[in-house]
Amino acid sequence: MTDAAWTSLDPAAEALLEESRLRRRRALRGRERMVNAASVTAFVLAVAGLAVLAPSETTPSLALLAGLVAAYALASRVEFEVGSGSVVPTQVVLVPMLFFLPPAVVPVAVAAGFLLGEIPQYFRRPFHAGRLAAVVPSAWHSVGAAAMFAAAGSPAPSFDALPVLAVALAAQFALELVTYTARDMLGVGVPIASLLRAYRWVFTVDLLLTPIGFLAAVAGAEWSGSFLLVLPLVVLLRVFALERTARIDQALELSHAYRGTAFLLGDVVEADDAYTGSHSRDVVELVLGVVDRLGLDVRTRQRAEFAALLHDIGKIRIPNELIHKPGPLDADEWTLMKTHTLEGEQMLVQVGGLLGEVGRVVRSSHERWDGRGYPDGMAGEVIPVEARIVFVCDAFNAMTTERAYRAARTAEEAVAELRACSGTQFDPQIVEALAGVLGY
Repeated sequence: MTDAAWTSLDPAAEALLEESRLRRRRALRGRERMVNAASVTAFVLAVAGLAVLAPSETTPSLALLAGLVAAYALASRVEFEVGSGSVVPTQVVLVPMLFFLPPAVVPVAVAAGFLLGEIPQYFRRPFHAGRLAAVVPSAWHSVGAAAMFAAAGSPAPSFDALPVLAVALAAQFALELVTYTARDMLGVGVPIASLLRAYRWVFTVDLLLTPIGFLAAVAGAEWSGSFLLVLPLVVLLRVFALERTARIDQALELSHAYRGTAFLLGDVVEADDAYTGSHSRDVVELVLGVVDRLGLDVRTRQRAEFAALLHDIGKIRIPNELIHKPGPLDADEWTLMKTHTLEGEQMLVQVGGLLGEVGRVVRSSHERWDGRGYPDGMAGEVIPVEARIVFVCDAFNAMTTERAYRAARTAEEAVAELRACSGTQFDPQIVEALAGVLGY
């Protein structure tokens, strides 16, 4: 991943990450507490059922059990934040557990590993004891894999056991998807689409790490502590995880800075010209409604929002007598007025980053569908979609606002005018989308 890729985050991913971080720092709430209690109860019953149906004929050594739990705890501390949760490389320890421990002991060892891994959190403030209980259901994925190993008679770690491991992996993924998705959807209301995107990465990481865990288990025929061979990899992944977290922190800070700068500039516009400032904020609401109705992606939504807020930022460099002139502008005045999109672009490009991208939208916010707009005479879909949306919403708001030299039109009259100019001045699809937002 290049440094440039971390200059900003997808707004949806950003929101999920921040919500996930906040959730970890707060106490369990009503519905979340109930769902977690139900999940813990079901987990205990599942483990008890596994112990009854697949009783162990051997007892693992205490040293081996303690070593596997400690190794699992260490791996659980290596978190790569993805979507609404995180990916941990615990698969490199889980696979040896499946081969070295009785099936009914595996989920208990996994739960113990997760709890041990949470101990450092105890020394941080704020710490909520209820969060420890929330860690136990994280061991659900091991129940499916352990059940498959029990059904296969707990095969020895050899290449002949690969088919059993493959079936166990499938059972692990299936149970993990069902239990974790139900927990997050019911407990904290995370959208299923976001969960599926996150689990795509979880399953990919587990799948890629399974062969490493398997080789460590096979080496156990010579040395029971072979699982320790994976620890250097865990330490290396820890370094990468910390670097990723630092980059995400920087990206979140930068995103907040962009938003803060955008609203500060919006305040500057409003302080310079109360009409222009309030007009821009009204346009923002219309633009977001159109973007959502068109089903555009979150990145486009963000650019459109900022462009709507800042599309008139260049007017602070236009003489106030032109801005407030109570009548039509003459040709020279109109030529000067039209430079406000260029001035706006220049100001935002100087800020750079996301606002630099918005600056290019601001430049095009008065281009016409038929190519007769300014400053570049762009036409049709060559014009950025964010600019086309701002142009339509800007025109509607201007028509429905009282000015010194004309009365405001009704919303119905303004929509009729937009439709009359649809296909020449305005993008027809966006005109209809705005009309739908307004109920016309």
